[in-house]
Amino acid sequence: MLITHGTLITWQEPNQVLADHALYIEGDTIRAVGTSAELEARYPQAERLDARGQLVMPGNICAHTHFYGAYARGMAIPGPAPEDFPQILRRLWWPLDKALDPDSVRASALVCLVDAIKHGTTTLIDHHASPNCIEGSLDLIAEAVDAAGLRAVLCYEVTDRDGEEKMRAGIAENVRFLRDNRRPRVAGTFGLHASLTLSDAALRACADARPPGVGFHIHVAEHEADEQDSLNKSGRRVVQRLYEYGIWGKQTIAAHCVHIDEAERQILQDTGTWITHQPRSNMNNAVGAMAFDEMMARGMRVCIGNDGFSNAMWAEWKTAYLLHKVAHRDPRRANGADIVRAAVYHNARLAERFFPGQRLGVLAEGAQADIIFVDYHPYTPLHMGNLPWHILFGFEPSMVTMTMVAGRVLMRDRQVLTMNEAEVAQQALALAPAVWERYTANVNQTL
Repeated sequence: MLITHGTLITWQEPNQVLADHALYIEGDTIRAVGTSAELEARYPQAERLDARGQLVMPGNICAHTHFYGAYARGMAIPGPAPEDFPQILRRLWWPLDKALDPDSVRASALVCLVDAIKHGTTTLIDHHASPNCIEGSLDLIAEAVDAAGLRAVLCYEVTDRDGEEKMRAGIAENVRFLRDNRRPRVAGTFGLHASLTLSDAALRACADARPPGVGFHIHVAEHEADEQDSLNKSGRRVVQRLYEYGIWGKQTIAAHCVHIDEAERQILQDTGTWITHQPRSNMNNAVGAMAFDEMMARGMRVCIGNDGFSNAMWAEWKTAYLLHKVAHRDPRRANGADIVRAAVYHNARLAERFFPGQRLGVLAEGAQADIIFVDYHPYTPLHMGNLPWHILFGFEPSMVTMTMVAGRVLMRDRQVLTMNEAEVAQQALALAPAVWERYTANVNQTL
């Protein structure tokens, strides 16, 4: 396939903005980059996909999400509104994940994947929980990812909160999936919920069960309660406690890290651990703002996720850009170039950890053909120096018109091709009343 007449945003280092350029794609890989005239002459027989002057960019990457949270949309929480994040966990997320069965696990993944295709997010790192549907749950999600045509990294969150038997079942599901998965666009890691729901025995069991070369994906100090629980259990803060079990490293993702201190930051940096920032979720849960600028200034591996919010990743960029300014009352915070460094370059390097030998998040020869078209027509100059601010102040998710993963077109002219969007929504809607009924029964037990 030959993509022609696009303005390429390559996201190389340094980035390039190339007017009226083309990409030649062979299989799942970009094989040539050049002017439209040059590549049209070189590949006259290739199938053409005319970008019609739109921006042509690598697809967005989400470093931390929760497909299973789809059924929370529009749902009322019984009783008085939760006062803090621990109450939100007990009265929203933990009763909801218990309400999921195989059909609703599959449906919640599918609706999120449709959303990703429409909004130009081509790779997603998911963190799953369904305590009453553990065995095989990652296969259900992987099958949905395959059907959608996207790229994903999956894990099951191990926790003690539902008893030892289900904790052991969560470990087994991670190990089984890591052993058996052979899907080229789906990878696995080892999921853990958070320090506050993991005993020493559970952490030791996870550390012992982890296959060689595999890291973990865990929530860290999203709220002060995680730190207080760790101090109560061990006399140490979360990062120090988990360090004793070998949790940190270059394959591990630490989500949130809102309330870690300087000593904890140093451990995460020294071990090369990846940190993900989810600003919309942090604002919604009123947990605070992570030390984004401090971590970026010292070269830490900060990435951008969405924590189950919509897969419109530019909305996450914009929120990060604004959150830290208002939190510190300092307009210099969260510079646009640092937002791009985290959301583009760090996210891509993290995703590549799970797909060895593949170049992601860049338009270059030899890179994976994960590509989007963006119908953005600037009315002020757009160049490498000011692109971050065009994205932050000008881009909207509805501007994505084409999404491609591994050389396969998943959406063209805003029409999703790999799934019937209306049918996916209808099937999810048909399951929702029963999910909500089970959720309500679960949460009422806590009131």
